[in-house]
Parts: sequence; C-alpha cells; structure tokens
Amino acid sequence: MSETRIEWTDATWNPVAGCSVLTTGCTHCYAMAMAKRLEAMGVEKYAGLTHSSGKRIVWNGVVKEDTEALSLPHKWKKPRKVFVNSMSDLFHERVSDSLRMEVWQVMRDTPRHNYQILTKRPERMSEFVSGKVEAILPNVWLGTSVEDRDAIGRLEQLRRTPAAIRFISFEPLIGSIGSIDVAGIHRAVVSDESGRDARPIREEWIDEIHIQCVRHGTAFFFKQWGTWGRDNKRRSKSANGREYRGRTWDEMPAAVTLK
Repeated sequence: MSETRIEWTDATWNPVAGCSVLTTGCTHCYAMAMAKRLEAMGVEKYAGLTHSSGKRIVWNGVVKEDTEALSLPHKWKKPRKVFVNSMSDLFHERVSDSLRMEVWQVMRDTPRHNYQILTKRPERMSEFVSGKVEAILPNVWLGTSVEDRDAIGRLEQLRRTPAAIRFISFEPLIGSIGSIDVAGIHRAVVSDESGRDARPIREEWIDEIHIQCVRHGTAFFFKQWGTWGRDNKRRSKSANGREYRGRTWDEMPAAVTLK
C-alpha cells in the first residue's frame, strides 16, 4: 500500500501488519476490516490477522513483520509525507526492536520524506528513542492517539519523548478531552468517526482542543466531520465536509519543510 486517501498524509508504508484492540478508540478501526478484505483478495501478508466477534471483524493479536516492504520509500523519488504502519502499530509489543531499527535506518537514509509514526503505546516509543541521539531524526514525527479523557496519559508520555515533531491524533474523538495542555506538541489532528456504527462527536469537544492549540501555537488540522455533522445528524462524510468554524484547517508545524 502506498497512495492513500488519508487527508493528513501522502502515502502509507507498512513494514508491519496486524495489531490488538487496546482501548475504545480501537473499536471501529478501519484497518481491521481492511485487513480482512486484503486477506480475501489473496494478499498473504494480511492472512490470519483478524477474527469475527459478533458482526464485527477484530484484530486477533497476530503481528507480522514484512522486511520486503522496507525498500519501498527508497523508490519514491518525490518527497512525501509518509504514514508509517497505517495497518499496525510500530510499537506493538510483538514487533521486534531489530525491525524498528531497520525502519529507522530507512528513514535516516531517505531524508526527502517526512515520516509520521502514530502509536497507542507511547511509553514503548519513548523507551525506544530516549537516550538514542541517532533516533531523533529531523524528518520523523512521533505521535500518539487520544480519543477521550481516559487516554490523556498518552499525551503526557509523548510530551516527554524526544522528537523533532510531536503530534496528537484526536481521532476518533469520542468524548471530551477537557482542559488539556498541548505545550510541546507541534500538531493536533482532530476527526469524527465514520461508518455505519460511528459514535457522534460534539463541536464543543473540538473547541476544547482548538482553544489550547491557539494558546500554545500548536498547528491545528481538522480532518473531517465523518458520519455525524455539527448539527448531530447522520450523513455521508463527504456531505458533512471538513469545515470547522466556517473554514478548513490544514495547519502544518512551522519547522516542517519538504525538500
């Protein structure tokens, strides 16, 4: 997988496939259904990663490392923003440090790209990069997901993680975050959930995040309303659009440039 419809990135890169359900933010993870579809299409890499739970497809905890995928970024001559492991979590406990080191070497060798690593396990990410100067690369963004107040501890862990760019994905935003402190966070991505069973979002939850971003100079990116609009009515996400407070928000961290 390379080209993507994800609004905040240009390409996806998956040297790992498979994951585990960790918190309520994982409940409707698009990657679980995608893995099942890819398995049905005969893509061996995604075989045996999910099982059925009622009417849902969920991760079963199997994780596969794909060293053949490591060469992909070298083939991209034009600079890209690259989402690392859209179909997994690079800091899952079943991913080896040796594979992570190989991923870091590829990112070091391809400085024309900006890499975005998103994890729900920021404590493991912090442990991996802390004290390793060679792990702090100017073209690597480190991020974590925070879906509601119960996950706010991930933000604090990320803030303590050495990185050129730190970002938070408030996606899907399924509850109030409250009065958070985003000092030291360079970018915030906010999004509603989409799909048949999407949970509704409230505009005031977005307001809480946006106010803090303005206060701390954090770049704000509003991805989409998803299934639920600002008026709390169900529509397609294309019909609901991307406008928040009368405009679209695609802010980038000031330090980021694509060469």
